[in-house]
Amino acid sequence: MKKLSLMEVVERIEDTRRNRSVMYPLHEVLIIMLLAVICGATSYAKVEMFGKSKEEWLKTFLKLENGIPDSCTFRNVIKEINTQKLHTLFCEWMKSTVKELYGVVAIDGKQARRTKDAKKRPLHVVSAFSAEYGMVLGQLACKEKSNEITAIPKLLEMLEIKGCIVTIDAMDTQTDIAETIIDNDADYILSLKENQKTLYNDVKLYLDDIYQEKKLLDSENYYKSVEKGHGRNEIRECVISEEISWLHNRSAWKNLYGIGAIYCTIEKNGIISKQNHYFIYSCKGLNACQIMKYKRNHWSIENNLHWVLDMAFREDESRARKDNSAENFNVIRQIAFNILKSETSFKGGITDKQFKCLLDSSYLDKIVMNWICS
Repeated sequence: MKKLSLMEVVERIEDTRRNRSVMYPLHEVLIIMLLAVICGATSYAKVEMFGKSKEEWLKTFLKLENGIPDSCTFRNVIKEINTQKLHTLFCEWMKSTVKELYGVVAIDGKQARRTKDAKKRPLHVVSAFSAEYGMVLGQLACKEKSNEITAIPKLLEMLEIKGCIVTIDAMDTQTDIAETIIDNDADYILSLKENQKTLYNDVKLYLDDIYQEKKLLDSENYYKSVEKGHGRNEIRECVISEEISWLHNRSAWKNLYGIGAIYCTIEKNGIISKQNHYFIYSCKGLNACQIMKYKRNHWSIENNLHWVLDMAFREDESRARKDNSAENFNVIRQIAFNILKSETSFKGGITDKQFKCLLDSSYLDKIVMNWICS
């Protein structure tokens, strides 16, 4: 698939505004808003401020025949865009950008707390994140009367995950989701908790016995890591087993190949805490060391995406909520995140890159040429 520029992507979005002789073309409104978010704008008022302060520069690649829209125009445009089409185009853009996807695709949900109003709950979005590339591959909102369990299969169908390992938290460990992953030529590592009570208890009892009796210390089904830093000592021990012929109802989980557990012991300031994590997986030919690596990569979606969206893009503080505005603004933030994450000519974090975009027009030019207009 040919790499798509963002200009090509936004030009495909249907303009549903009733008056076709609108003053501000849809693609111009969206490009200005995206660039403003890249530079740190967190509200429609700040998007307008960015546009007006950068108007002459924006005219080097946008016509802007009627100048820069005001904040109300930005708000009205964003709230009316067909969200499903925007999600689809976002996924298509990422497919053309990341051509050889591999490794862990972490699936997890996130809520934008302040998008709640008296009539509807806060926006809750499920995202797919590539741990290897550090980029969002796609996202989908949970509908008003739905949840992640129904949104995840739809999101997976929108992605190209062949050959990848999909990791999911325990809440979304469901037989239908496992089947969808396998049907899309991928593998899974699914966490277990008591929402799958019988399976969880069976796996826990079996692996705890193996772990406590130290039966696998000299095999590839056992791996131990020790990490020290920031006043913490962390010991992680991974135990896996492919002997699951005894497991009740194992046929309900498509291509189920093994079970595993990670036993964590953390010491900080003389206080010791322990956490155990159990899971099932479909991946063949992996040892405990590899499984532990993939399990830990799952947390990149929390540490490298959700945290950054809240800290750098102030997503949790956003009050955009009218009609489709919360969800569409969210997509724009994730596109901005991907661009800044992938721009490597300047070494720095996301907030450093945002600040450099404000200060250095040549750096912003580079982003436009590589991503917007390329």
